[in-house]
Amino acid sequence: MTSNDERPGEPANASSSLDKIRDESTHEASDRLEHPILGRVIFVLAIVIAISHLYFNTVSTLSELWISALHFGLFGLLCTLTLPMIHASSAGGRRLVFALDVVLGLAALGCALYLIGFEDALYARGVTFSTWDWIVSITAVALILEFARRTTGWFIPCLCIVALTYVGWWGQYVEGLFNFPGLSWETVLFRSYMGGQGMLGSIARISWTYVFMFILFGAFLVKSGAGDFIVELARCAAGRFVGGPGFVAVFSSGLMGSVSGSSVANTVSTGVITIPLMRKAGFPARFAAGVEAAASTGGQLMPPVMGAGAFIMASYTQVSYLTIIAVAALPALLYFLSVAMFVRIEAKRSHAVKLEDEEENMPTLKEVMKDGWHYLLPLVVLVAALVYGFTPTYAAGIAILSVIAASWVSSKPMKIPDILEAMAQGSRNIVTTAILLITVGLIVNVVSTTGIGNTFSLMITDWAGGSLLVTIVLVALASLILGMGLPVTAAYIVLATLSAPAIYGLIAQSQLLDLMVAGNLPEQAKAVFMIAAPDQFNLLNAPMDPATARQMLAAVPDTFSSQLLEQALSPHAISMALVSAHMIIFWLSQDSNVTPPVCLTAFAAAAIAGTPQMRTGFTAWKIAKGLYIVPLLFAYSPLISGDLVEMLQVFLFGLFGIYAIIAGLEGYLEHRLGWLLRLLMFPVGALMLWPHGMLWVDVAGLVIFLGLLVWSSRRGRRVPATV
Repeated sequence: MTSNDERPGEPANASSSLDKIRDESTHEASDRLEHPILGRVIFVLAIVIAISHLYFNTVSTLSELWISALHFGLFGLLCTLTLPMIHASSAGGRRLVFALDVVLGLAALGCALYLIGFEDALYARGVTFSTWDWIVSITAVALILEFARRTTGWFIPCLCIVALTYVGWWGQYVEGLFNFPGLSWETVLFRSYMGGQGMLGSIARISWTYVFMFILFGAFLVKSGAGDFIVELARCAAGRFVGGPGFVAVFSSGLMGSVSGSSVANTVSTGVITIPLMRKAGFPARFAAGVEAAASTGGQLMPPVMGAGAFIMASYTQVSYLTIIAVAALPALLYFLSVAMFVRIEAKRSHAVKLEDEEENMPTLKEVMKDGWHYLLPLVVLVAALVYGFTPTYAAGIAILSVIAASWVSSKPMKIPDILEAMAQGSRNIVTTAILLITVGLIVNVVSTTGIGNTFSLMITDWAGGSLLVTIVLVALASLILGMGLPVTAAYIVLATLSAPAIYGLIAQSQLLDLMVAGNLPEQAKAVFMIAAPDQFNLLNAPMDPATARQMLAAVPDTFSSQLLEQALSPHAISMALVSAHMIIFWLSQDSNVTPPVCLTAFAAAAIAGTPQMRTGFTAWKIAKGLYIVPLLFAYSPLISGDLVEMLQVFLFGLFGIYAIIAGLEGYLEHRLGWLLRLLMFPVGALMLWPHGMLWVDVAGLVIFLGLLVWSSRRGRRVPATV
């Protein structure tokens, strides 16, 4: 008798599993949302928030600090109304909890209004706190920690408390590199709230600008019916192949992720369709859930939204948002294709079949495009607006209007109730993200105030012995540990603040070494060596061996390092090295979605499939191996920093290199591989992935792999059965 997680067929209770996910993800907030009066109040408040943020991002002349304060107050109120403090069982207890929640929500809004009304008075006193300044600042910090506890759990509030007390109290007692003399609590609170550097700083500004506008854009798209169109487009494009439902999961999750930017939302919206289809086709249930989780995780990697990561990355690197999403497209495609490779191999191994009944009822691509071509117009408008030069927030606003306009050429035009519902849904969708980003601003402020980020980067470089590969491994381990308690976006922000300088420095240093070895160091960079290491200056006029280059570079004092990089590398190379460092961290941060013991995306897929959560998590982690391989290409190849030909070359060989490694891991290609061939797959894949700079080696690896693929295909060729 087969276990439930391995038996093909539809899950016994998919709808109840989905309900369970929704209940868990909303912390039982549905009771309040469905209340006839309170639900209406929440609906109106959400619409007010959406309209106010549209105003903030278009024609408002309010200061950024005031808007950030209102962003905190409004979403604090929405958070308290939708997410109860505790879940009381009795009616009297629920009324008491609701009363406390209303008081806390109004207190958050009051703190925001106080800052707006009394900011000038604070500076008129020379930034000396009055009694009310103390009360409001302490209240605001305490409230955001409570809101973070409701939305993300205890880890982030505890981390914030540790960080704030480090600055104000116990940092002075720490010996060594992490000793910090401390600041007064007045200064700590000023920088945390009133001064606009912590809760209301740059991270909060990203939240109420880019993140809000693009999540609202996604809500409008979904409300217009684009979600159903995406699934149908994926089904007709990939569903007719053997193992097609698995490809549908990959394809639909990629398209859905391009607008939603949320892995859990991807899993819930597409998984209820794709997981039953995969099981019906013959895939093991646990594998079906793992594929959906791994594919949905890619939603945060797929432009244009990228789960707020693209906006934060643009802010950190000062590289345009358009450039970020442009260079992120090929790596995201590479990741989804790596998941599709697992699907192909499992389809062959499990003898997955075509679903004739599904195929008979499946519309053609022409029919799907005829009925839903207008859903693509908003994406075209968004990209066109960005290319034309509009800011991302204006481009998102124009795209929202285009969603409404495009719906009027369909059979279901968006009317006033639909528009209001889309606004309300967009505001509700961003509650967790908004609270999270505001809270994380406290940690970022502490890191920048104390300089602990630079200290940590130097420690990482020292531990790694100057090795870029070891540094990436250390960051991967750190992201895995942080991911157990932090959501993906928070983990990325913390890791980027602490370790991005170290990875950037090593990538830039690697490019500098290549110039020195080739004897192509620019003259202005040679002048730095003349000052720092005059006795070795003559060696720079000719090619040299790598050991000599590293020795010369080590002789340059740290005070000259940044100047040397600026003189040796082009501005484009420097900016792309910084983007590569952040991309590495961003990709590695995604593993918390699919890596046990805490992997919410995998747990959501497991609930739909009815499979054990932890075992599903490990399956999803195996399928998401691209999260670890592609970052190595960021570091060692021109996948995102080269010209178009170089990028496509790395993409092509990287694709087949990953396929070879997956075949080695699975012991299967088109047919079962013996141990000898299975072991051979790893060096073959490494030939195509390793940055040796020799095209003929890549070609040799590709020829060997294609030969094995053809051999395996001929050996395993069989006519698939039909259901």
